[in-house]
Amino acid sequence: MVPEVSHKKRIIMLIVDTLMDSSLQAALEHGKAPAFKFLIEKGHYFSNVISPFPTMSVNVDSTLLTGVNSDKHKIPGLVWYSQKEKRIINYGSHVRELFKLGLKQSMEDIFFNFNHEHLSKKQQTIHEFLKDKGIQTASINTLLYRGSNVTQIKVPFLLSLLTGINKELIAYSPDLFTYGAFRRLNPLKKNTYFWQRYGFNDQFTVNELRYLIDQNKLPPLTIAYFPNLDQSVHKNGRRDIKGIEQVDKELQKILNQYSSWDEALLKNIWVITGDNGQAWVGKKHKEALIDLRDLLKSYRIVKLRKGVTHQDQIVLCVNERMAFIYSLDGQRFQLNEIAGILKKDKRIDIIALKDKKIVTVTSGIHAGQLMFHPQGEYIDNYGQSWYLEGNEKILDISIDNKKIDYGDYPDALTRLYSSLFSHDGEYIVVSAKPGYEFIGEGSPKHVGGASHGGLHKEDSLVSMIIIGTDSAPKYLRIVDIKEWLLTLVQS
Repeated sequence: MVPEVSHKKRIIMLIVDTLMDSSLQAALEHGKAPAFKFLIEKGHYFSNVISPFPTMSVNVDSTLLTGVNSDKHKIPGLVWYSQKEKRIINYGSHVRELFKLGLKQSMEDIFFNFNHEHLSKKQQTIHEFLKDKGIQTASINTLLYRGSNVTQIKVPFLLSLLTGINKELIAYSPDLFTYGAFRRLNPLKKNTYFWQRYGFNDQFTVNELRYLIDQNKLPPLTIAYFPNLDQSVHKNGRRDIKGIEQVDKELQKILNQYSSWDEALLKNIWVITGDNGQAWVGKKHKEALIDLRDLLKSYRIVKLRKGVTHQDQIVLCVNERMAFIYSLDGQRFQLNEIAGILKKDKRIDIIALKDKKIVTVTSGIHAGQLMFHPQGEYIDNYGQSWYLEGNEKILDISIDNKKIDYGDYPDALTRLYSSLFSHDGEYIVVSAKPGYEFIGEGSPKHVGGASHGGLHKEDSLVSMIIIGTDSAPKYLRIVDIKEWLLTLVQS
């Protein structure tokens, strides 16, 4: 039974991929973002909301919807190795890699397994939690959408033909659910062709959201995803104005659905947030790209097309400016050996591995090592306690009277620790300095533009605008947004 619609303010949350202060301010300075200007002036603007690590959309969305980090929700990143399945899982890094891994398997991972197999069933999404309370929610074009309603999604004919993926998939969704060309609410077919990424674009998202507004069908909570800005920043860099200008035009269409922009704010609480930032990448190809295959050529590395063989020693899973490096033998000395090789490269600022509950971090920049684990005498800005021993400069940590203050790596201890305990296996986590990104076999390259994935603040800090309430998350971290949204919806 559909819950009765009340006159209470609806909450509309817009996730704008790679919305960050540097490009937003550049667009505002040039008068190219009137909708953003209006929303910021009418609400509260935060420029330093911390994204989880690795700073990849699939990991970020999983944290946003579950309210926990990857050590609990179990989505490690865009590309990772499943010890259980003995294969590399890739949610869409680059078509070259997807082809080599097998298109059918890759499509199943992206469109089904991500939501229904890999995301931990022990963690409720915000959609599942509110459904249990009898409260409707909507998911508009988001990567992660898992809800409680049995739903059929239809794979476009050409995509099914080319990849071999089933034409129909049974999914679990929120009450109101749209997912590109696979499932839509608006009966008008717009922006869904294969050259328009089958509807996974800003224009489709806006059409669907405007339809809900027009039909007076907005539920208490709507979460909508805008993917386009990410690619524009990848190409044009951290102060990209063009991408912000295009997003702003789409925001104007949404606001124009009301009799006035002020009415749009009067009727709803609006939350506009980025998911990850992007760090700049240098223009010199050979210098900017850290080829892990070359650095680790003394080891037998898994080939994507062949899959894991008994001869292979290590697996490389590159997430742009971070990477997981796995030892297939699970040998600690081999990982220490690899860490030693990587430490010689000054483009790599973070090299981390775990031994039981202890994490050890080294660097291509700083000497020595830093060891840490939860529950110790040092307290950080988020009330988390830590044991620390070694060179704190590696993570740019300052300590005063047992209080931890973070510098270039926001909330570094929690974010790094959760990544190292996000899935089974023996592996190293590496992160690159701004100016550089990792490549493996078939990885995307962003020379002269920008990229993300890393632990650095350039990758990690995103913008958020809140209009219609004076409240905010307990801490300015994406991991704290779910709890705050629940209080807004249920208050």
